[in-house]
Amino acid sequence: MKKEIKAFFNRNQGRGYKSKDIADKLGFNSDHEYASLKAALNKLEEESFLIRTGKRFQLKKLPQSNRLKGRLEINRNGFGFVNINNEKHGDVFIAARNIGTAFDGDIVEVELFAKQKGKNIEGQIVNVAERKRKEYVGVIKKSKSFFFISPDDPKLHRDIYINESKLNGAKNGDKVVVGKLAWDTSMLNPEGEVIEVLGKSGTHDTDIISIAREFDLKYKFPSAVLSEAENIANAIPKEEIKKRLDYRSKNVFTIDPEDAKDFDDALSIEKLENGNLSVGIHIADVSHYVKKGSPLDVEANERGNSVYFVGRVIPMLPEKLSNQICSLVPNEDRLTYSVIVEMTTRGKIIDYSIDKTIINSKRRFTYDEAQKVIEDEAGDLVEDILLLNKIAEQFRKKRMREGSFNFISPEVKFNLDENGVPISIMIKQTKQSNMLIEEFMLLANKLVAQQIAIPKSGPVKPFVYRIHDLPDQEKIVEFSRFVKTLGYSFDPNSSSKSIGFQNLLNQVKGKEEEALINELAIRSMAKAIYSPDNMGHYGLGFKYYSHFTSPIRRYSDLIVHRLLFNYKNLKSGEIYSLAQLEEICDNISATERNAVEAERFSVKQKQIEYLRNHLGNEFSAIISGITNFGIFVKITDILAEGLVRLRDLDDDYYIHDEKKYAIVGKRTKKQYRLGDKIHVKLIRVDEERSELDFIILDSEE
Repeated sequence: MKKEIKAFFNRNQGRGYKSKDIADKLGFNSDHEYASLKAALNKLEEESFLIRTGKRFQLKKLPQSNRLKGRLEINRNGFGFVNINNEKHGDVFIAARNIGTAFDGDIVEVELFAKQKGKNIEGQIVNVAERKRKEYVGVIKKSKSFFFISPDDPKLHRDIYINESKLNGAKNGDKVVVGKLAWDTSMLNPEGEVIEVLGKSGTHDTDIISIAREFDLKYKFPSAVLSEAENIANAIPKEEIKKRLDYRSKNVFTIDPEDAKDFDDALSIEKLENGNLSVGIHIADVSHYVKKGSPLDVEANERGNSVYFVGRVIPMLPEKLSNQICSLVPNEDRLTYSVIVEMTTRGKIIDYSIDKTIINSKRRFTYDEAQKVIEDEAGDLVEDILLLNKIAEQFRKKRMREGSFNFISPEVKFNLDENGVPISIMIKQTKQSNMLIEEFMLLANKLVAQQIAIPKSGPVKPFVYRIHDLPDQEKIVEFSRFVKTLGYSFDPNSSSKSIGFQNLLNQVKGKEEEALINELAIRSMAKAIYSPDNMGHYGLGFKYYSHFTSPIRRYSDLIVHRLLFNYKNLKSGEIYSLAQLEEICDNISATERNAVEAERFSVKQKQIEYLRNHLGNEFSAIISGITNFGIFVKITDILAEGLVRLRDLDDDYYIHDEKKYAIVGKRTKKQYRLGDKIHVKLIRVDEERSELDFIILDSEE
């Protein structure tokens, strides 16, 4: 009997059980068996295998030496992993019941359980060493006897209680920020105090500010920063103009989204006497106005980038700069930093230079307007646009031949009413005009990096590169297994994986599974980051790559502009040490990741807001994820994702088959696989938790 009891507790580590519960679970039903069980439990307690707390027995904790420290990552389903950064242990699995008083992102001490064969190492959190966050955003709610908030963060599964004396003016239904958290025991919920009232929940402005606070984004500029921006003169001094190449008489133009206000880049093209072409890629010279160490610079460094929410932008720089002085608006003189490329009419690069310039844009095109010029072969600056488009197509073909691949992550576009409420959602279409701009921006970024990485003389100087590492082999093998289930082939051991990726993407182009395969391929890749150590860009197939073309909205580009100018003029030595650039790169890589997550959350919120008026509607969807509690589905035409819970599949008992990326009916053997096309009905919309629930109506053959 002792052997059975030991096995039971090894299977259920970290949990306490009463003797009667143990008897029920092990099937000891008779009085004699129950008496023997109690005697065995007492004996195991004497042997220090078990400990007793009140009437409950549980496995004795392992010695202090088995206590490790790491960062907790909580899954939205409640369980978590502690990243130990230790090859011996790796990530430690933490069941929801063993998370204790820890929040997602906290540095915690974890106590390991005895290792079970064939299972990941598990443990329980015994101490929170450092809180990642001190504030949470949520909606104030009132029960009969107390107030609480349900946090916006889906990874926080406990409501935060608020004493009435600590509401600080907040009312039921307000969106608030809660701080001064206290959480001493997992038996009770955390408590906090309202430190800021953001506004009534559900309004567009409040929702935007809420997301900003949730992701710790600065949405207001300090007065010193605004003052510095306002004091910058609009007029360009004549002395400055004399220092620059003058492109004001040339046909310079911009192509941007319809709702854009910050125009970073412009293009020009002209024929040279030798028959070649001179293409100018003109970028807003933000570094001329934002000086190193100034309040504007310090603020831009902290922000790292602009953040683009649905219907609202949180800019990196004040609007006086981002939308006015620096923005390459038409019919206004603007200071630029330009990559001037001499090339043949077939796109072969002969030579290039990087110079400070001044431009006056002759035309502002939207992507749709430029596309119409391409398709109709008529309109403003038609010869320039058609020639640039022809060269861009040649660049693109060459890039693909040389190992670049093009993951298209479908994006949605919202049509909002005057109150910011979504009226309709559509998938953005990537057109030739989009790809025209993309190719010339890629060219400029590549040439700028090349200029520094391959110096004409002297050592390689410190710089900021955009790098993309090789994919993890295990993830590639996993991806290969998945696409095989959909009827496609991908060789994970091929020496030219990049070409294999592109061939696969070409095969799925235009098919319903395209978005899913693109998404999963991206997941198998390493994340592109900023670094002073160049290792090339795997996804683009470039040996040298940087970010130069968007200094209004990316701090990396502003730094690159400064470094380029400094190295060319050689007047002040190195303005940044290698250590300083490493710190900057770490920061802007982190702010970029945070911005991406915030932007995705903004999109998801608006999708859910739109779908609240479509409860009960039916949709075509594709299965985007498989878990042991349900299947995730993505609506095909608006890309909103939700969950079909296993408990709502009432035609059979379904089991998760990880190897098949499927759930399988125990009786019918019916399968739902990752990538399957299905028909679903929306049955629940939870705006506060950002959750959608569906039921399956039928599979689409």
